[in-house]
Amino acid sequence: MAPEEPASTAPAPVPGDPSSTRATPPTLLDLSTYLLSRTGKAARSRLAERLARRGLRLWDMAVLAALADFGPHAQRDLVRRLGVDASDMAKVADQLAHAGYVERVRDTADRRRLSVTVTEAGRALLAELRAEALAVQEEVLAPLTGAERGVLHELLARIHAELPGTP
Repeated sequence: MAPEEPASTAPAPVPGDPSSTRATPPTLLDLSTYLLSRTGKAARSRLAERLARRGLRLWDMAVLAALADFGPHAQRDLVRRLGVDASDMAKVADQLAHAGYVERVRDTADRRRLSVTVTEAGRALLAELRAEALAVQEEVLAPLTGAERGVLHELLARIHAELPGTP
């Protein structure tokens, strides 16, 4: 015998109510993965908009964060660490280098290998971008108390650590 599904906690749409045509189906609201996806998409869009105002993208921030947190990387190692296409990484690294946020140098032992290092200007930019990300986080998590935010972060970090392919 299959276990009984929990009763829906979402309010039922009101027939005839025009706003209910845009309501999310309760079947989806009962799925934590759906809620995670929608919340993540909203947060990502908000941050992407803020970065776009500076002429930057999320990958720019990700590269700067990886270099600041883990130190210099071979460009191909950044591809693996961040899960980005190699040609996209080349474009991101080119743009960041042109703007003075990273330095790229050829490895003297292997001329095919490019080493990427964050510059002081890149670290300063990353601090500004982190402030933007925290502002978005504040907006998205506004309905939660500080304690609830801590629990949410702890649970998400635990799930993230168990995802396949997570370093």
